[in-house]
Parts: sequence; structure tokens; C-alpha cells
Amino acid sequence: MNYIKHLTGFFEKVSVDYDLNPTHISLYMAIFQLWNQNRFQNPISISRDELMRISKIASTATYHKCMKDLTDREYVIYKPSFNPFKGSILEVCNLDFYTKPVPKKELKKRATKSKNDQVIEQVNEQVTKQALNKHQTSSKHVPYINNINNTNIINIAKQENLKNEKKLIFTNSIFDEVQESDLKVEKEKEKKLREKKKKIEEAALSSRAQSRPPKPTLEEAQIYFLEKKFPEVEAQRFFNYFESNGWLVGGRTKMKDWKAAARNWMLNTKKFGNKPNNSVRTETKTINLNPNHLHVTNQKNYGEAL
Repeated sequence: MNYIKHLTGFFEKVSVDYDLNPTHISLYMAIFQLWNQNRFQNPISISRDELMRISKIASTATYHKCMKDLTDREYVIYKPSFNPFKGSILEVCNLDFYTKPVPKKELKKRATKSKNDQVIEQVNEQVTKQALNKHQTSSKHVPYINNINNTNIINIAKQENLKNEKKLIFTNSIFDEVQESDLKVEKEKEKKLREKKKKIEEAALSSRAQSRPPKPTLEEAQIYFLEKKFPEVEAQRFFNYFESNGWLVGGRTKMKDWKAAARNWMLNTKKFGNKPNNSVRTETKTINLNPNHLHVTNQKNYGEAL
């Protein structure tokens, strides 16, 4: 294998093929690098990710399009594996003959082929002219062409066109299947990532719910207030106040320790002079158990001016 002749033939062929762009050349150079690493064996196993990394192609759609174009123009023969964990098989076509001089036989074949193409074109033109002259009233006549002698050439050309169309359909179906399999793999990866994120969020919510202390019942609050020598009425006020706002401290943050909040409640009742209510309500009237609560200790002289 003379890689210099091969590369020379490749660039000679590419210089004439105007449908290829720099992305195709970059992909072929990446394929040539892998082929060189495998000591120019045919076929070789390739990896799409590795070829995209070497050729600097970022899109899978661009990769498949370029690979399809190289296969259609007989630069390579691509056989996909349809498995993301198994490499595809690729065969590099021989391009050495593009650097060799064209022999006389090949020139004769090309000349006869070009003549056949010209005859086919003339026949097609005459058929179209005849179809047009059917609808016209001019006195011009179409020159006669012996269609009997050219039927064999036309049939051969039709067969070649059918073969090329079948080949294109087959290659298009292969690349469509590859793209569909890649899309399925990417969708499965996205689905797994979403499920993983959902599980992490659910675990975080459950851990927060477990770490959050439970709120007390009315009975627990009353028992705690009685232990601190406060009446049950204050416990009921405390419970009703925080039950109404969802056990939020300051109306914003969740309560972490309800006993600490209860102690703060007791301090505030002492601070603002809210003494425990020891009154008892009967059927006829309310009896106050703390008499003389309006008496003051200091003596004031109300005759002096303020």
C-alpha cells in the first residue's frame, strides 16, 4: 500500500468532484488516520465519536451526511453496526489508479460511452420534439431516427439508471436507520437523566421532611405550659396562633423547635404584663380570683399640677 499515491489520487478525484466540501475532506482525513493506525488493513472497525473528534465535526447529522456522500461517490464502503457499543465496519476504496496514465483501451471505452450518451440524448430530444409537434400546425418535420438500432442502448441505460436508483435507496435507508438508532439512544439517555434527577429530588424532599421536627398537639403544648407553671389557656393561645400561620416564625421561616418558641412566648407574656387569667366563669357572673389588681403601690398627690 503506497499511501502517497493513494492520497494523491484522492486529491485528484476531489479536485474534480465539486459536490464535496471541506467537511467531507476533513472526515476522509480522519478515516485515513484510523486506516494508517490499523496498518492499512481493509476493512477496519471505526468509532463515530472518535471520527467526529478527529475531524472536528460536532453534529451527528453532518457526520452521517458526509459519510453518506463519501459512500455514494465510492470513496469508502460504510457498513453500520446499529449498536452504539460496537464499532461499525468501513472499507477504504483504492484510489491509486487516479494517478496512473489512462491506457488506450480505457480511452476507447470512454469514447464509446460518450457516443452512447450522445445518442441517448438525441433520442430523448427527438421524442420530446415529436410530442410537441403533435400539438403544433407547422410544416416542419422531425428528422427520422432509426429507433430500432438504438433500443438496446436505451435499455442498457435504463437498467443502469435503475441500478443506481436502487443503490441510492439502499444507502439512504441504511443511513436513515443509523440516524434513527442514534436518536433512540439519545432519547433513552435523556430519559434516564430525567429519572435520575427526579429520584434525587424526591430523596432530598424526603430527607428534609424527616429532619423537620413534628409540630406539637394541643395536649403536648398544655402539658409543657403546665410544667413551666403557666395556665392551659396560654398554651391554647400559643397553639392557635402558630397553627393559624402554619408554624412559621415571623411569618416566613419554618419552626425548628416548638418548645423554644413556647419559652419565648412565656417570656413575652411576662414582659408585657400579661398575667395568667385566674378568673372563673359561673352561670350568672365571672368571679375574679385576683382581687385588687387595679391598686397601685406608690402614693400619688392628685392636688399637685402635672
